[in-house]
Amino acid sequence: MDEIDESWLQMLSKAMADAESGGRGDVADYLRLKLTNDQMRQAGIRWLFETVIEQAAQAGRAIAGISIEREHPHNFSAAGGNMVGSLVRVRHGVRSMTVEAGWPRTPSDGFIRGGALAAARILHFGIAGENTELYLRSGDIPRWHPDESSDSNTWFGADEIARHFEIFIGK
Repeated sequence: MDEIDESWLQMLSKAMADAESGGRGDVADYLRLKLTNDQMRQAGIRWLFETVIEQAAQAGRAIAGISIEREHPHNFSAAGGNMVGSLVRVRHGVRSMTVEAGWPRTPSDGFIRGGALAAARILHFGIAGENTELYLRSGDIPRWHPDESSDSNTWFGADEIARHFEIFIGK
C-alpha cells in the first residue's frame, strides 16, 4: 500500500469513528462499506499485478531482455468511467504487454457498469484481438471476471495470465 492509500485509510477510519461518536450510524455504516470495498479492490489489484510480475520474472529467466515497468498513479478509461490506479508494462524488443487496473475515485470519474468493484485491462501492442477487459467482483474472495455481467461464474485466474504471457512471448 502506498502513502496516499495509507493516508486515505487513516482519514476514512477517523471519519468512521467521528460518525459513530456523533450518533451517525448510517454514515459510519456507509464508510465501513467503503473501507471494505477499497480493501477488496486493493487486494484484487495487488494479486493481479503480483501474478503478472511473477510470470514476467519467470519469462525473464528463460528469455533475455524482458523489462518490467510500473506506473503509479495511472488513469485510464474503462467500463464507462475514468479508472485511477496503476499500470504494469512488460517489454521485450518491440513486444509490449500492458496491464492496468483501478477504480473510479471521485463522482466525476463515473462508475463501473454492472456493479464491479474495479476494472482492469490487459493490452497486447499490435495484437488488439487478444486484449482483455476484467471486472473485479466481490464474494467470499474478490475475483476478476472477463465480462461485465454480475452473474458470471467464469473467473480469470493465473492460468489466463500465463496464456497472455504465451501470446506476449510469441508461443
